[in-house]
Amino acid sequence: MLSFRPFFILLSAALASALNSTLTQVTDALVNNPTNIYFGDTPYAQLADEYANFIVVYPSTPNSDNCWDVSSTASLTRDGGGDSTGIASMVQYAKDTWGVPADKVFVTGTSSGGMMTNVLAATYPDVFAAGVVYSGVAAGCFASDSSTVDAWNSTCALGDAIGTSEQWASIVHDMYPGYTGTYPRMQEYHGDADEWIFPQNLEEEVKQWAGVFGYNANAPGQVQADAPSAGYTKSVYGESLQGILAEGVGHTVPVQGEEDLRWFGII
Repeated sequence: MLSFRPFFILLSAALASALNSTLTQVTDALVNNPTNIYFGDTPYAQLADEYANFIVVYPSTPNSDNCWDVSSTASLTRDGGGDSTGIASMVQYAKDTWGVPADKVFVTGTSSGGMMTNVLAATYPDVFAAGVVYSGVAAGCFASDSSTVDAWNSTCALGDAIGTSEQWASIVHDMYPGYTGTYPRMQEYHGDADEWIFPQNLEEEVKQWAGVFGYNANAPGQVQADAPSAGYTKSVYGESLQGILAEGVGHTVPVQGEEDLRWFGII
């Protein structure tokens, strides 16, 4: 049996007395009813009941097109008051209400939600322990020159926003100036047939986090075929970064539920 709480928090009833982790679920916002779709079409709610050891939070975007704001200065800045701040507030609510440990908060999302996952890892690195991104773009890639809220960025979407690891890492650091702590472990998925958010964006995401972690984006330590599924190629750059390219997959890469939980260390 499921019980519901404010802020679209899905709480498995079995967790009421003993919580040891939380999963912040950023929705795929490019659909008519993103929260309900992501609840119904991804396995996290069922997995929360099965394993009975984590909470799922399904934030709902306030924007009229149901996309997350990953373009405005407010959302791309720590405590800037944009969508990223709203999601971080939901996490704090879960911590305060259910005693969730600070080191067991995770974030994942698809498409616009994947973009926001990278943004949250950059703006609130001390809040999230790890992230999984499906068919997103690097943090700051969708930035608007006029700081427009929820703006579309064709240059980024088409894979024409190209930077070095150092340049992309600098964008991350500028989102939380003065921060010297650790950043979340990141796993990035993308389909090589994506004609909406072009697959070049996976390379840029990898370069960004490789720059943050001090890895060489051009030299993964391991390359695994058919991992985690047939036709997927996983490049492992270090313990904190993996990039996964899905052959023949468009927009978006299907959610790999239990694989996500393994990356988070929940199972």
